[in-house]
Amino acid sequence: MNPAVPLPYRIGGAAWFALIGLQLLWHGWLARPEHLPTWLVLGVTVIPLLLPFAALPDLRRALLWVGILSLFFFCHGVAEAWSAPTEKWLALAEIGLTLMLILALGAGVKRRKPAG
Repeated sequence: MNPAVPLPYRIGGAAWFALIGLQLLWHGWLARPEHLPTWLVLGVTVIPLLLPFAALPDLRRALLWVGILSLFFFCHGVAEAWSAPTEKWLALAEIGLTLMLILALGAGVKRRKPAG
């Protein structure tokens, strides 16, 4: 990434790519789905994370899209951590990455100075 990119956006980008990697590892290799085709689960979890690449020249906008999408992944991580003890560590990693992404977006917001 460009060194002129602010640190929060670099952290958010790293969390975004790590979230993509986690989905590929989780659903494609470590804990393959039992009742659904693997390609379907990967399509539902990975393709939405790839869509913001269309806005990538503007990293801030791409991360905003990913931040909105990450709310789904946060909910998925909480549900899996609660209901699937064997996959709890993967779910906690998903929760951690989504929180890192959302916090990075919040840290990167430019605040306006109060008038007067």
